[in-house]
Order: sequence, then structure tokens, then C-alpha cells
Amino acid sequence: MQTSLSPAQRRLRVHWFALRLAVTAVGLLVIVLFSSLIVSLIAEETPPQEQAKQPTIDLKSIQPDLQTPAIEDAPPAAGKRVKQQLPQYRDSKLFHALYLPTDWTRERRWPVIVEYPGNGPYSNSQGDTNSGFVEDCNLAYGLSGGKEFICVTLPFVNSEKQEHQRQWWGNPTATVEYCLQAVELICRDFGGDLDQLVLCGFSRGAIACNYIGLRDERVAKLWKCFVVHSHYDGVRRWPYDDSDPESARARLARLAGRPQWISHESSIAATEKFLDDSQSQAKASLGQFTFVSLPFANHTDTWALRDIEPRRAVRAWLRERLK
Repeated sequence: MQTSLSPAQRRLRVHWFALRLAVTAVGLLVIVLFSSLIVSLIAEETPPQEQAKQPTIDLKSIQPDLQTPAIEDAPPAAGKRVKQQLPQYRDSKLFHALYLPTDWTRERRWPVIVEYPGNGPYSNSQGDTNSGFVEDCNLAYGLSGGKEFICVTLPFVNSEKQEHQRQWWGNPTATVEYCLQAVELICRDFGGDLDQLVLCGFSRGAIACNYIGLRDERVAKLWKCFVVHSHYDGVRRWPYDDSDPESARARLARLAGRPQWISHESSIAATEKFLDDSQSQAKASLGQFTFVSLPFANHTDTWALRDIEPRRAVRAWLRERLK
């Protein structure tokens, strides 16, 4: 038979139960706080793989060892970068930049680096800028170091205004025609080697390596190899016709197995995936691709003006491809 509890005993039991609940809650809180501290310490000591891969170098903190020569309105000569026009554009604003290496002579044939510029005007929060003009390109000169190669920077042709198109393509067909004629002129008059033509570009110019350089069979067959920095035709859609992946893959098919050096600031993963998917669809190898992620976030072609490992690597890659 149960004995009834006095009011004092009932109050004591309630207080005891409340105390047990409070102790349990405090214990749980201590466990949670301690666990959070441990996780935080682990995270500080071993950052996630994605975080560890983030570039920490500001390219501008590295002094350049090269400076692209300013363009001159002068006759072509060794060590000079000059303004040159095709005969049919003599009375227009269209021109290309021609650089003859410091060791240039007429007595031999020279490999030629053909370059396309990025979009302009462009600037970002890191202080990177790009004018979009032919005269402000740096990639070809940086790759060559000013010797051993003829360097040519070509315009994108705005047929209506007879001038260089700073944003996107102007008239792609006219741009291809300009390229064909400029390459012929430079190889005929300055000793360029038709069997050692390299196409390169930064940003818009990188996309142009395929968008212009593989646009039809005539221009596609020119190139021995390609240096493509920061963006790639077909990886993402842009505000112009035929930027879709399928159109880009039709152009890519004209690569016909040739080598491409493909680099990008921070990460090259999106381009690798696009090309993996493209080759899976084609059930064939489309090219010899070398992928390089540069260890900085700067969107610029001026990395080629600095004595850094990616420049040494791409120069070695070029020497190997042009043997």
C-alpha cells in the first residue's frame, strides 16, 4: 500500500528532478561546444582540398623580366614591333602588329606565333585591365622572349567600319580572310615558316583559337600547335551566335589531333570536362591536350612577361612541338 508524500517531500522530489534535467542540459552543451572546438582546430590544421587549391599569388607582386615593345609606325626591322596593313586596307583603320625577333635575318625560315587579343575595355577588382586593342597584347612576345620567333597580332575585322572590333568578333569570315592573307604575306616577305605556325590567344583570343582558327578547313590546316590561355570555345555560352557546345564541337573536329596547351588562372577543370565530354561523344581523341592551372587568379596575359614556372613550361612545350 502506497504511502502518501508530504508536501515537503513532493517539493524536494520536483527540485531533484529539475536539478537532474539542468545537469544533463549543461553536459550536452559542453559536449557540443567541445566538439565544435575540435572540428575548428582540425579545419585550421588541414584545410579542405578545395580551399587548399585556391591560388594565393597576386601576379603583380612578381616583377616582369620582359616588356612588350611599343608599336611603331616604321618599316619592319629586327627587334622592332611595327604597325603593318594589308594592301586592301591601306586607307582604313585596320592593321596588325608585326614583331621581327632580335636575331632575325632573311637567310633562314622562322617559326611564327600568331596572336589574337582579348575583349576590351576590361578591368576587374584585382586591377587587371585589357584594352582589347592589337597593340596591347603580350602573350606572343612573352612566349618568344623577343627572339627565335616572328610574332604577329591580328585584328578582328569590323567590315562595316573597316576597323578592329574591340568586343567579340565583328565579321568572322572577314577575320579569317585577313588571317590567311597576313600569314601569306609574312611568310613570303619575312621568312615565316608555313610548317611552324603557332596560334595563341588570351581570353577572347583564347576562344578565337578555335572560333576563328578552326572556323573552316583553309585556316584550320595552317597551325602546327596552339597556346590557349583563359577561356575555351564551347565551355560556356557567350552573347553571340554559335557559342553553344555543339557548334564549338564542330569547329573542334578540325583540330584533327594536333597539340593544344590550355591554361587558365585558378582552375582548368571546366575546360577539361568539356573536352572529356567532347571526346566521349566523338568516340575519338580530338587533340593532344596539355592542361595547366596557373597559381594566381589574375585575368591577364602578362604572366608571359614574368620568369615563372608556367612560362618556362610552355616554352619547353613549344620547343618540343616545333622540333
